Amino acid sequence: MTSYLWRKYADYVYTKWERTLLWDMMDPYRRPKSFTPLVTTYIAAFYTGVVGAAITEQLYKEKYWEDHPGEMVPLMKPMFYGGPWRVYRGEVPVTTLPNAP
Repeated sequence: MTSYLWRKYADYVYTKWERTLLWDMMDPYRRPKSFTPLVTTYIAAFYTGVVGAAITEQLYKEKYWEDHPGEMVPLMKPMFYGGPWRVYRGEVPVTTLPNAP
């Protein structure tokens, strides 16, 4: 019984090696993986950000109009960017530094 098990195990290991060798030779000819899931995820993330920014800006405008009815709404300061930025048409909003007097 023991020799039978050893023989079965040896056959298994040998055929496993053959299968590995075979698939290693076939690997360069295999079709490349698809980029569709990655591109779909990036597109969904981009449009989620666009919709989120539009909603945030609309809420900002509505809040400003409630406090200052009939006035023009000033530009909204960037939320996640604290560095310098330019506005070509319009006025740059005053940025307040946390430790400025």
